[in-house]
Amino acid sequence: MADHRSTVDDRRRAPDTVEVKLAGVLGSPAFAGNRVTPLRNGKQIFPAMLTAVAAAQSSIELATFVYWKGEIAQRFAEALAARARAGVDVRVILDAFGAQPMRRRLVEQMTEAGVEVRWFRPLRRLQVWENAHRTHRKVLVCDGRVGFVGGVGIAEEWEGDARHAGEWRDTHFRLEGPAIHALQAAFLGNWLESGGALQDVQHAIVDLEPVGNTPLYPVRATASIGWSDAATMLRFLVENAAAQLDISTAYFVPDAATMRLLCKRASEGVRVRVLVPGEHHDKRVSQVAGERQYDELLAAGVQIWQYQRTMLHTKIYLADGRLVGFGSANFNQRSVRKDDEFSLIAVDRVLCATLQRDFENDLAHAEPVTPGAWRRRGLGQRLFETVITPFRKEM
Repeated sequence: MADHRSTVDDRRRAPDTVEVKLAGVLGSPAFAGNRVTPLRNGKQIFPAMLTAVAAAQSSIELATFVYWKGEIAQRFAEALAARARAGVDVRVILDAFGAQPMRRRLVEQMTEAGVEVRWFRPLRRLQVWENAHRTHRKVLVCDGRVGFVGGVGIAEEWEGDARHAGEWRDTHFRLEGPAIHALQAAFLGNWLESGGALQDVQHAIVDLEPVGNTPLYPVRATASIGWSDAATMLRFLVENAAAQLDISTAYFVPDAATMRLLCKRASEGVRVRVLVPGEHHDKRVSQVAGERQYDELLAAGVQIWQYQRTMLHTKIYLADGRLVGFGSANFNQRSVRKDDEFSLIAVDRVLCATLQRDFENDLAHAEPVTPGAWRRRGLGQRLFETVITPFRKEM
């Protein structure tokens, strides 16, 4: 009887204030009862994903912005083709811009085996507006029960363990539980636009029981002009951090209002730390677009760190030891105004502590940007910042 009353009391407890705010701001309650496993770097990420693919018995849905080259690209194509030949329904969405470097022979290998491959928004010469809006989502769901989400692309750059410049630093997430339905919804939206049918994915949706303790709030942003739920997610995390906010992002180009908010929170005593790529950044133009704002951020007390070991590609947001934002959205204007993104917010102290340790470890391989040193930056850097400023909304 005591155990039963405890369960009932737990169910009737007053919701946490931040959970109420999240539900209202994002427009939906949390998916409760999930298990979230962070995977650090390709050394952990790719084996976990390939194991789930190999174990799939009924369905696989994969959507990705990046599918480039390398041994891992071949291994994924072979694994997906093998499951299709075994009778599994395998569906793949490739962004027509992001996956341009992919070897077409891999696409042929998959389609010949029975994989249904669709290209999201094929590039058209006279449709410049549409060409600029991509799906940046990275979602994998196997049998409707195991999912993966984050920022990792299928390419040799993500292989290894971030030991040197040839192995990018990233974190991906393995999910189980009812939130898998949100991943499938993200896939389905892109699938329908790409010419697929609702039934293709609908039949792969299964009833899911709670398997863990993590509530997850899905953030599904679409590639359109103006505000998106990805922007709302980032604003929420900044505004609701009471003591500390840690941002780890590959591309840091906040809009003017969000930048002012970061400065305001830092001046109010919130410890705001931003970890970005350093010398190994893969998109120097995007990096400089963000650096244009460093003077104001540093003056307000925002700490900026540059990762030195390799390209940092993480998209993780940590607030007050309990809130975690993760997924495909960067802290930049493309993610909040132009691209389809899929992220999640977790309210979970254990998950946050794990990722906080990773963040501190990454800081050990980073160098701070100090106000004095930044003021002494060269004329060439300053000119580059000025030239790139009109194009910041594209970054």
